[in-house]
Amino acid sequence: MLLIERYLLRQFALSVAAVAAVLLLVGLGGLLVDLMAEIARGKVPAALLLSQLGLRSIQVLPLLMPLALFVGLLLAVGRLYGDSEMAVLTSVGLGPRQLWRPLLLVTLPVVAIVAVSSLWLAPSGARIARDMIETANRSFLVAGLEAGRFLELPGRAGILYVGELSPDGTRFGQLFVQSERDGRLDVITARDGEIFFDEETGRFLRLRDGFRVEGTPASKDFRLMRFNQNELRIPDREVEAEADALEARSTRVLLAQTDPAARAELHWRLATPLLTLALGFLALPLGRGEPRQARYGRMLAALLIYVNAMVLLVLGKGWLALGTVPAWAGLWWLLVPVGLLTAWLFHVDGRLRRPRAVAA
Repeated sequence: MLLIERYLLRQFALSVAAVAAVLLLVGLGGLLVDLMAEIARGKVPAALLLSQLGLRSIQVLPLLMPLALFVGLLLAVGRLYGDSEMAVLTSVGLGPRQLWRPLLLVTLPVVAIVAVSSLWLAPSGARIARDMIETANRSFLVAGLEAGRFLELPGRAGILYVGELSPDGTRFGQLFVQSERDGRLDVITARDGEIFFDEETGRFLRLRDGFRVEGTPASKDFRLMRFNQNELRIPDREVEAEADALEARSTRVLLAQTDPAARAELHWRLATPLLTLALGFLALPLGRGEPRQARYGRMLAALLIYVNAMVLLVLGKGWLALGTVPAWAGLWWLLVPVGLLTAWLFHVDGRLRRPRAVAA
């Protein structure tokens, strides 16, 4: 590799890495806000905040890395034109079309990261995150409950206290639960109990040897009930959407399925790395500019291209799932034109036009 190619490779890589770091920080902030909202609704236990944040951050890589590559290369190429470095390179025979080697060495690792994340890491992370939440629903320990400490239930649903907890968090002793709904107070105490899970009906608390008091404060409208054994159903978390279930399926499983929704998910996973490759090579012709031209003016065009491409991919995925677009067409109706346009622009970039014939 030539010395100038190593210099360009370093400049391209540093620019892409800087943009990727900024975008990942912004993406993690958005994921954190969504995760805190789910914790407030009781959908995700608070103890799983960091683990869920790490697993979900893998799922945003196929969305953020293409934009990071595209914007980073545009900034680097625009700086070459703005500082007249490209004019010097062209004068020594290193035109835009001869920059394919450093461009490829930066683009291919990003494409590999997107492909591995989309085809393997993101589905595995979604499955692990779902399994962790399912396991947490069967244990009080993961939900943040400690023996001898009062705990406020999610959504201000009430106060929970247990005096003893088993090592696995499924059995407890000396239970106290206070909740209020529609102005009525409900207090339940029990000597001991356990949490169990039924595959058909959901999660239950089995309480033994306790009391239940229900009534309206500041009135005599109270009822007292004593029980030897009482089973209380714990509200289930929100039903998992079909799209979320598909995201957790492995690529090998999707290859064996023929239903439209599975085909759409498979084409989506294949489309993201191919689009990343096209955007990487598209950055070179789009980054062309004049020496004193505004360096960041082309960022708006880059964002519009990326947003439109992603919107069309999402729409195409939905059309495939609904059967509007045939399975054989997949998302190739978008990827093939984008690839051909990228190849044509890269081929004609920097090529001199033939002089026009002037009549005598």
